[in-house]
Amino acid sequence: MQKVMIVGGGKGGLAILKILLETDFLSVGSVVDINEKAPGILLANELGILTGNNWEELIDETYDIVIEVTGNQKVFEEIRAKKHKNTVLVPGTVAFILAKLLEEKEALVHKFKEESYKRDLIFNSTDDGMIVINQQCEVILFNKSAERMTGILQSEAIGKQIEEVIPSSKLPRILESKRIEANQEQVLKNGLKIITTRFPMLNENGDIIGAFAVFKDITEVVNLAEEITNMKEIQTMLEAIIHSSDDAISVVDEKGRGILINPAYSRITGLTEEEVIGKPATTDISEGESMHMQVLKTRKPVRGVKMRVGPHKKEVIVNVAPIIVNGKLKGSVGVIHDVSEIKELTQELNRARQIIRTLEAKYSFEDIVGDSEEMQLAKDQAKLCARTPATVLLRGESGTGKELFAHAIHNGSDRKFNKFVRVNCGAISESLLESELFGYEEGAFSGAKRGGKRGLFEEANNGSIFLDEIGEMTPKIQVKLLRVLQENEIVRVGGTKPIPVNVRVIAATNVNLEKAIMNGTFREDLYYRLNRMPIHIPPLRQRKDDIPKLCNHLLRKLNQEYGRNIEGLTDQALLKLKQYDWPGNVRELENVLGRAIIFMKFNEVIIDHNHIPDLSNTKKIDEKNEKFIGFLEEESLASKLEKFEKQVIIEALKQNSGNKTATAKKLGISVRNLYYKMEKYNLEEFSVQ
Repeated sequence: MQKVMIVGGGKGGLAILKILLETDFLSVGSVVDINEKAPGILLANELGILTGNNWEELIDETYDIVIEVTGNQKVFEEIRAKKHKNTVLVPGTVAFILAKLLEEKEALVHKFKEESYKRDLIFNSTDDGMIVINQQCEVILFNKSAERMTGILQSEAIGKQIEEVIPSSKLPRILESKRIEANQEQVLKNGLKIITTRFPMLNENGDIIGAFAVFKDITEVVNLAEEITNMKEIQTMLEAIIHSSDDAISVVDEKGRGILINPAYSRITGLTEEEVIGKPATTDISEGESMHMQVLKTRKPVRGVKMRVGPHKKEVIVNVAPIIVNGKLKGSVGVIHDVSEIKELTQELNRARQIIRTLEAKYSFEDIVGDSEEMQLAKDQAKLCARTPATVLLRGESGTGKELFAHAIHNGSDRKFNKFVRVNCGAISESLLESELFGYEEGAFSGAKRGGKRGLFEEANNGSIFLDEIGEMTPKIQVKLLRVLQENEIVRVGGTKPIPVNVRVIAATNVNLEKAIMNGTFREDLYYRLNRMPIHIPPLRQRKDDIPKLCNHLLRKLNQEYGRNIEGLTDQALLKLKQYDWPGNVRELENVLGRAIIFMKFNEVIIDHNHIPDLSNTKKIDEKNEKFIGFLEEESLASKLEKFEKQVIIEALKQNSGNKTATAKKLGISVRNLYYKMEKYNLEEFSVQ
């Protein structure tokens, strides 16, 4: 152990002293400082280490190292001049770094020893024997279980060639083949039979660095098998399971004679054990062939076969599988499902789905297919809308997917766990639409329910309501809808008490609302309430590059509906689809693909151009869509809206002789918002002429 003198007992000396005290190879012989109350001196005194105020009086040839931490260059030079020639003089900063490095080295060594101990503890605690060799076939790991099974001590095996330890070992072969050998039988030198699995050990570059064997004494496996293979107990257990099952089960032997049925089988078929056990497998068949006999012939299972069984000709679905033991056919087992029960459950499920679909949104943004720039812009806008509570107006032609966007916006919002109610405003008469949307009080009209009825806005409370074809809404309903948007409350038909609601409105239209305002069929104030976040959904003719992806998506849906497995379309078919302008948009594309599938042969799985009906590319779009598109093509919607808004503000200012407060009140906006818009449209210096 090296003897050390520390010259300087200040903070630096104290830090060096503490570090050296934690090392196992350096011993502090003395600490020197002219200040008797220096922290390093005080700690040394507590620990019984020699201290002093003059290093020249204490230094001798027994000191191997002197660490100078005074920071005084003169002291450092004096020590260097007067120290013994074999004594090493180290500046405090260097000593501190060296001590730290040594400390880290000791910590790493300690950690390595600890990890090695854990590894050895795990390896030695398992009942399986484990042997590892390196590239030179030297044993580098030999656990306690391997020691117990081979009769060779661990100390005698480590470092030796594997052939010296276990002459019959095949681990060297693994180094050459680099392949796993699983469940191999092997006899050890002491006559013990084992089952071993050998693994190659590869580094990250795939190079072999060793081999690893895990083995188990076969006698233990045999004893374990004998303990769990009591045939009587297994038979009793299986019979208990079969008899407790609600599924009808029948078992026949290799000759097709019945050997076991459960109570559920008797309940469904109407046959007792006496009528089935020991009888041919065809006994219970009233219509169809015996699947038991087919499985016994082919040794292959069958699933989902319809047939009728028993005296009442019960309609069932049958799954049958062979029973094969040690490669020999021992019989077959069949599971019978009552079709009537399945039909009832299916009907209940469909009814539940219908209820759920009226209250929940089915689609998300992942269901909106399209990578075109136009569609991506619409999706980005919709995702932005979903994160806000603002009213959304979806604009686009019929069949472009406005309802799909409405579903996705609801599912992308914080209201997704609440109701999503859909209303087609153009499909319901004015009187009925009013009572459906806002509800009615008892006695509001002839035939009204006792106690009244909640409206769809109340049903959608804390959720979203989708108002499709908003442009078809009558002026009377528009007024009541405006109240909902402004005041967040509704008044039932025949009622006077306002009812607060918290509903996010998503509206959609395929008509030109701006023209409807000019014609007086749509309220201007409602338009501004709805048009806060407009989203234009492009028609299919403007994004024809999306047609291949849309086809793949629609084919998956149509395959489920028609029970087909259409894989895709040829290039010629896609070219034919892209040459058409699709006035009916995606809805028309789905219709065309559906017609093509219907007239395809059952063995055809690819839609070719001849499968697609003739498409009239006359580019005659219905009058509403044509006007809507012409309006957008002449000038952008945003530009037209800004011009219209500017003109409305100018007219309001003129009517109110330039009075800003009166103008803002007339327009239904705040004075601050009016000033903002006047600045936007350069109307700050507006004067009435």
